[in-house]
Amino acid sequence: MNLSCPRCGSCNIRKNGHRGKKQNYQCKDCQRQFVEFYSEVGYSKEFKEECLKMYLNGLGFRAIEKIKKVNHNTVIRWVKEAANQFYEANNQDPPPEVVQLDEIQTFIGKKTNKIWIWTSVNKFEPNILAYTIGDRSAKTFEKLWTEIKEWNCYFWVTDN
Repeated sequence: MNLSCPRCGSCNIRKNGHRGKKQNYQCKDCQRQFVEFYSEVGYSKEFKEECLKMYLNGLGFRAIEKIKKVNHNTVIRWVKEAANQFYEANNQDPPPEVVQLDEIQTFIGKKTNKIWIWTSVNKFEPNILAYTIGDRSAKTFEKLWTEIKEWNCYFWVTDN
């Protein structure tokens, strides 16, 4: 047997019954119990991506829960993890060569409570580099521009 304890690395182990359908082992040195290999637990990467796409397309957490039969708190955790990865990916050097500037209208609560989300997107990478939220005025755009104007990009483009 070429097995070692995951805690102390000792090869001084013995069989110790079964855990489910797997052989359970115990380290004689540190008394740690373990199985030879652990099954992958959880949802597949594809399943998580489907749920995140549903969220990005406007479905609420509970709607995703009903459709995909996954707890809404799990989906919330996936969204938070994706946001953290997004944040880490956006702390990049050097800045992109071509940045697309765009805005999108949405609302909070009622359709009369309109807001605009202004974004700067790397034209060749699927991520948002910076954003600001406000109205559709030049003042709101100026907030975004002060954050990104120092990037010295080769091109600044818009959707039209």
